[in-house]
Amino acid sequence: MLSTPTTHPAPGRDATLARLVTTSPTRRNLPPGAARRIAVAPMMSYTDRHFRYLLRLMSPNALLYTNMITTGAVLNGHERLLAHDALEQPTALQLGGCVPEQLACCAELGEQAGFVELNLNVGCPSPRVASARFGACLMAHPELVANCVAAMRAATHLPITVKCRLGIDQHDNYGFLNEFVGALDDAGVDAIIVHARIALLDGLTPEQNREIPPLDYDRVLRLCNDFPSLPIVLNGGLVTTHDVAAVLAWADGVMVGRAACADPLFVARLDQLVYGTPLPDEHEVLQRFHAYAKRRISVGDSFGAIAKRALSLFTGRPGARAFRRALTIAIQRGVRDADALLDAANNVARVQG
Repeated sequence: MLSTPTTHPAPGRDATLARLVTTSPTRRNLPPGAARRIAVAPMMSYTDRHFRYLLRLMSPNALLYTNMITTGAVLNGHERLLAHDALEQPTALQLGGCVPEQLACCAELGEQAGFVELNLNVGCPSPRVASARFGACLMAHPELVANCVAAMRAATHLPITVKCRLGIDQHDNYGFLNEFVGALDDAGVDAIIVHARIALLDGLTPEQNREIPPLDYDRVLRLCNDFPSLPIVLNGGLVTTHDVAAVLAWADGVMVGRAACADPLFVARLDQLVYGTPLPDEHEVLQRFHAYAKRRISVGDSFGAIAKRALSLFTGRPGARAFRRALTIAIQRGVRDADALLDAANNVARVQG
């Protein structure tokens, strides 16, 4: 179970965000429909179709992302891997690969499947991903990444975006990042999503790469200033609405990750912050998720795979622990009835009175 995000930013981060707000120009708003003001990051083994459905019940406006799907996997079984519910939209397809022709083919399939954006993963620090020559290691090959973007751009009418790091290993300076983004801008990329840490591919695990390299929002700000017509979205370390509001004063958008996993209502709060959307009632959300679960179970999906995405639904609210415990027991016992979701929620209702 992921830990609950803090309710107040750490003093050091707070001071940095405040300084950036006061020293940076306000970025222009993205065009209507771009849907990048708030987004939920692609997260392997987490942002599957079930979690995306739950997030969409929480937020009508956030741009959601699939977890990374490799080009090889898409080309060998795309009908299953690209399947998603229409309610999930707007959702972007994130692809992993480094062969322009294969990425172009997958871009066409992604457009046919109904996704609203195609995103190239150039930020995953996994050694397994690096061994296949995609993910963060591609940052060392900006010309190849630019060719991939150009090929995808030519194959579809959808926006083509890239998610990257500040740099990798010895390429840890702003000049490298500027040249990398410049190459993609020249290739016609529609937006850059920057995880504001470098990736250390030699010596750190993927988990450590999410924590140990320090955040550096200043470099992202410099990108915003140096590429004023290219949408720049910041990812990394954003765990409160205060963080997000501060970054949105100068960046085109924000992307949150683990904070959304730990508490899906966080995404609803961001939707309220940016778009003025009323916060949803979590019990009503669970009722709708229950109807979805019944439908998916009827076509062969596992109750456990669906239900585990709802474990954090009531995080921080009275009865949350009892809800998680009851739902976890149901999952462990191999329950196949979606009504177990409602039974678990009864624990919350009793505590809340």
